[in-house]
Amino acid sequence: MAPSILSLNFMTMILMALMLSFSDNQNIWAQDNIENEYWVYFGTYTGGDSEGIYATDFNAQNGETGAIRLVAKTTQPSFVALHPSGKFLYAVNETVEYHGKPSGYVTSFSIDPKTADLKELNQQASLGGAPCHLVVDHDGKYVLVANYVGGNVVSLAVQNDGRLAASHSSIQHEGQSVNPKRQEGPHAHSVNLDSSGKYAIAADLGTDQLYVHQFDRDLGKLSARPENALALSPGAGPRHFAFHPDGKHAFVINELHSTLTALAWDAKKGKFEALETQSTLPGIEVPGNSTAEVVVHPSGKWVYGSNRGHDSLAIFRWDGQTQKLGSAVGHQKTLGKTPRNFAIDPTGQYLFAANQSSGYVTVFKINQNTGGLSEVRRLSVPNPVCVRFLPR
Repeated sequence: MAPSILSLNFMTMILMALMLSFSDNQNIWAQDNIENEYWVYFGTYTGGDSEGIYATDFNAQNGETGAIRLVAKTTQPSFVALHPSGKFLYAVNETVEYHGKPSGYVTSFSIDPKTADLKELNQQASLGGAPCHLVVDHDGKYVLVANYVGGNVVSLAVQNDGRLAASHSSIQHEGQSVNPKRQEGPHAHSVNLDSSGKYAIAADLGTDQLYVHQFDRDLGKLSARPENALALSPGAGPRHFAFHPDGKHAFVINELHSTLTALAWDAKKGKFEALETQSTLPGIEVPGNSTAEVVVHPSGKWVYGSNRGHDSLAIFRWDGQTQKLGSAVGHQKTLGKTPRNFAIDPTGQYLFAANQSSGYVTVFKINQNTGGLSEVRRLSVPNPVCVRFLPR
C-alpha cells in the first residue's frame, strides 16, 4: 500500500528533527572541546623585522597552527602576560627611558576574542630600567614587574577596564655578587606568585638571591621579607623560576652557572630549602653558554631548561618521592639559535621554543612516557622571546 502524502510529510518532519538534533549535538561537542583551541602570543625584541607582538591560532588536538600575524605594534615587548579573564594582555617594554626619565614601561591591551588582535589601552612607567618579566596576580587586580636594570620589583593596579594605574608598590633589591661584569648590583630577572597569591618570588641574577616578598592580594602592597630569602651559589645568577604543580616544590634556573636547582617550598613560612643542583649541559663544557627558562610539565613528571650556546632544552625527570632531579635524561636541540623562553600548551602535548637569533619558534610534540621531544614544525616569528597560550 503506497504511503499517503500526510505520512510522507510526517516522516520528513521526523528526519528534519533528527538532523537538527545531530547538528545541535555537534555544536555541543565543539563547545565541550573548545579547550583544544588556543591563541598563541609571541613577545619579541623589536628592530630588524620585528614590529611588536605576534600571534597565531593553535589546535592542541591535531597540532595544527595558523598563519603568524602582527597583532600589536609596540616597542621591545620581550615578555607578555595574560589576564585571568582572557580579556587583556600586558607587555613589558624593555627600555631604559620613558618620557625622558630612566625607566622602562608596561603596556596594557584589550584582546579581540574573534581575531586575537590587540588594542592598546594605556602605558605606565615600570619605575626601573629594562623591565624583563611580569605576571598578573590570581585575582587579576595587579601586575607585578621585574626590572633588570633597576633591580626592583613593582606592582601596578589593574582597573576594571584593563588599564593600568600608576605604580602601587615597589621593593628595591640591594647588594652584589662575585661576577664583576654581571653582578655589580641587583638585577631582578623574574617575578612569580605562589598558589596562595600571598608571596611574590623574585629571582635576582645580580645578588644570587631568590627573594620571597610578602604580597597583599587585596591592597597590592609588596613587603620585603629579607629573612625569607634563599641564597644560591655565589656567581650562579638565578634567572627564572617555576613552581611544581604540587605546590610543594619549585625550580630555579641559574643563568651564569648553567645549572638548575630543585627546591622544597614551605607555604606556611614562605621559605625555600635547596634540595639539589644539576647541570643543564650534557657533561661537556660549552664556552659562553647561559640558561634562560625553566618550565615544569603539567603532569609534574618533567622539568625543562633552555641552554643558549648549546642551543638545547635539558630534560629532567622529577621524582616526587625522593625529591630528586638527578642528571638530565636528555637534551633536545631547539634547531635554532639562542632559545629564550619556551612554553608547554595547557594540554601538555606540545612545546613551543622561541629561538631568538634564528627568527622562528620550533614546535615539538612531547612524548608522554619519556618527556622527549620531536619536531613538528617551525613558525617564522622575528626575534621571538616569549610564548603564551590563551584558550579561545
